[in-house]
Amino acid sequence: MDAATAVSVNGKMEVEERQAQKSYWEEHSRDLTVEAMMLDSRAADLDKEERPEVLSLLPPYEGKSVLELGAGIGRFTGELAKTAGNVLALDFIESAIKKNESINGHFKNASFMCADVTSQDLVIQANSIDMIFSNWLLMYLSDEEVEQLVQRMVKWLKVGGYIFFRESCFHQSGDSKRKVNPTHYREPRFYTKVFKECHAFNQDGNSFELSLVTYKCIGAYVKNKKNQNQICWLWQKVKSTEDRGFQRFLDNVQYKTSGILRYERIFGEGYVSTGGIETTKEFVDKLDLKPGHKVLDVGCGIGGGDFYMAEKYDAHVIGIDLSINMISFALERAIGRSCSVEFEVADCTTKTYPDNTFDVIYSRDTILHIQDKPSLFKTFFKWLKPGGKVLISDYCRNPGKPSEEFAAYIKQRGYDLHDVEAYGQMLKDAGFHDVIAEDRTDQFLCVLEKELAKFEKNKDDFLSDFSQEDYDDIVNGWKAKLQRSSAGEQRWGLFIATK
Repeated sequence: MDAATAVSVNGKMEVEERQAQKSYWEEHSRDLTVEAMMLDSRAADLDKEERPEVLSLLPPYEGKSVLELGAGIGRFTGELAKTAGNVLALDFIESAIKKNESINGHFKNASFMCADVTSQDLVIQANSIDMIFSNWLLMYLSDEEVEQLVQRMVKWLKVGGYIFFRESCFHQSGDSKRKVNPTHYREPRFYTKVFKECHAFNQDGNSFELSLVTYKCIGAYVKNKKNQNQICWLWQKVKSTEDRGFQRFLDNVQYKTSGILRYERIFGEGYVSTGGIETTKEFVDKLDLKPGHKVLDVGCGIGGGDFYMAEKYDAHVIGIDLSINMISFALERAIGRSCSVEFEVADCTTKTYPDNTFDVIYSRDTILHIQDKPSLFKTFFKWLKPGGKVLISDYCRNPGKPSEEFAAYIKQRGYDLHDVEAYGQMLKDAGFHDVIAEDRTDQFLCVLEKELAKFEKNKDDFLSDFSQEDYDDIVNGWKAKLQRSSAGEQRWGLFIATK
């Protein structure tokens, strides 16, 4: 096929795609109701919880310019107009945008446009928008249309501006009957990749890209439908020269996709922390979890512990991790499980929750990355309900000065390690009582030996999916941990404390 023919074929496919989507929404817009727009018989009840939740995830936009794409009948338009400087609501179904105008036209700062976001006739001034908002839009575009729209959105945004979007991923959520369904229920990592790799240039040749602020599933759907496939993202336009530091290190170095899958092979399915399911069962058993308890898992990894707590104890678990790759895997592993687990890309040192939110805060081999542990523990104390518990396992060290070799290892990893007693004291200083600080290094050594023996036994299976270099990295890493811990330098601590 020559280039001209390829362009012709692609153009025809795009026209057919747009016509299919337009026909679909013309059919489902005959009744201009919330139920019709959300394609769900429970829409009214869901909307009461979901709409405030979505709005709470937005950055401050008071007095700002907002572009709402796929605005529909205005479920969010009026809410945005209450605070924004101006809102341009856009939808390609004329009856929907007219209904929106009839509902929200009294807002003098709101304007309404019938237009297709994929059309080159749609002209928005470059660097003129503070926030672009869309709720269920990209899943009605082809892959190529998504990529092209993202490029345009970045150009429309001011530097420092935000893009918020929410999509149905993996599978259908609403229960409305549909004769045909042209919706693209993509894996969330498709959207993450397209937005992450988008670069735009201005007339001076400066490069801009998008930095991920939030990536999570919508809690209202988890709570009401045990459904993790409603996923939203918040991105900020930044100069390409800006350093995004530790998150980039995690996703590009320590927790690359292949690296996570390698770790899972040695820790066990669903796990990237010491002992996998066995230590998880032992430690969670100490928490006295009850149905309905709310748990925060800090550094949740790929979600194995969260699924265990939700499925065995009927707890509602929120798993947060700074690694985008970890959360992508966790969301994929959630599909088909009917349990109350939410996942979010978040930094525990900057994330906020209301005081007295959680019954349990749980963290496995993660807080070694945090430099200011005293501040974090005080935050944990505030987030916990009275009587709530924190459980942490973490890498520790011997009291006294470390050897040059161990000090170099700590520095290279960027760890902040303390001896077990000092770690426990930090929890006491944060206000916790009944603090248990146990040196579990002997258990750590046993687990490492067991994991390594099993891994070496299954070498051929591993090498059918990974390289010899991957195998050697894991084996050498475990042997090095065994050596450091046997020498008494690297310790492993278990900490339990009560508010």
